[in-house]
Amino acid sequence: MAGMKQIALDIGLASPPSFANFFAGPNEAALRHLELWAGNSLRSPVPTYLWGEPGSGKTHLLKAVSEALREQGASVGWLDASMLEPPEFNEKWAAVIMDDCHLYTAVQQQAAFNWFVNALNAADGHPRWVLAAGDAPPADLALREDLRTRLGWGHVFALQALTEPERRAVLRQEADARGVFLSDEAMDFILSRFSRDLGNLMQLLDQLDTYALQTQRAITIPLIKSMLETL
Repeated sequence: MAGMKQIALDIGLASPPSFANFFAGPNEAALRHLELWAGNSLRSPVPTYLWGEPGSGKTHLLKAVSEALREQGASVGWLDASMLEPPEFNEKWAAVIMDDCHLYTAVQQQAAFNWFVNALNAADGHPRWVLAAGDAPPADLALREDLRTRLGWGHVFALQALTEPERRAVLRQEADARGVFLSDEAMDFILSRFSRDLGNLMQLLDQLDTYALQTQRAITIPLIKSMLETL
């Protein structure tokens, strides 16, 4: 089973990413900053950039902001590395959100630059918020100079991945909330073999819960192995 180490289950969360289901841990300052801005669109928007290793919560926070703004009836522009033909900037957007900046192609970099310029110099005189994320500080991104420098204009937050004790505590808390008994052995097995990304761990727990109910079995290491064989 050694080959299973650090598997990233590339599937969505059981529930949409939100501020409420983000375990801040060492990233409290970034969470509070984003909550404050998303809750007050009259605030003068200063561009914000998040960076950190995979699993540190960047995409979760970007999606949480997008969700919070949508709940207020606002629309946002979203760009990530999977969007090969990004749309033009839209004046109706309340914010532009750009994920995976470090992976952008030349076409995506051009779109991101256009979005950034249009957001800050909106025709109606009301600047839009620019929120972006990548795997390195702005100065270290291998991007065109005009985009790279702009990403570093405002607030920059370095996100830290949760430590193993923190991930263990969140997993335990989530399991308890679902009424799922997770033994220490099963917890050790999960944490030593799966992606450090908390979203992936939550999704795995959701799958295990469903599979355990279907098979009428407790969540044990044999059950986890059995479920993985069915994926």
